[in-house]
Amino acid sequence: MGLVLAAAYLALVGWLMLRPQYVTWVAAPNLRPLATIRADLSHPPLNAARELGAGLGLLAPLGVLLPMAGGRLRVSGLGSFARTVFTGLMVSLAVEFLQTGVPGQIFDVDALLLNTIGVAAVHLAVVPAARRRLRRRALAAAEEEADVAPEPHGVVSSIAGPA
Repeated sequence: MGLVLAAAYLALVGWLMLRPQYVTWVAAPNLRPLATIRADLSHPPLNAARELGAGLGLLAPLGVLLPMAGGRLRVSGLGSFARTVFTGLMVSLAVEFLQTGVPGQIFDVDALLLNTIGVAAVHLAVVPAARRRLRRRALAAAEEEADVAPEPHGVVSSIAGPA
């Protein structure tokens, strides 16, 4: 289920980010880290929060969807975090490179930073607690199953009378 949700979300991101934008003027690509973020912070607070929030939120759901696609409960927290953040970075890089061929879209290194930070923040906020809860639930189900163990095969119950 997680893999299907991740694929559907990536299709939505691709549709949103790779559509042509017909504008009369396009800025040059930003290859200087933090230049766009500084420019956004010079705007009024509400506009700055909207711009930065859009960058942080675009790929943030991947912070949960990617580990969910793996579906493993017993996994190293650091390994899961590293895999998720790296995959989020690669998805963001792919989107940014693909945007260079779309009219009206430009490459922005700050989008890579914001998208990756968004993936990392959501992963740290949700995944460890969710895995802990799911592990407890699985342990409780295993203990309950052990308490209600069926009788071994071939054992005749004393309730049944002679045949």
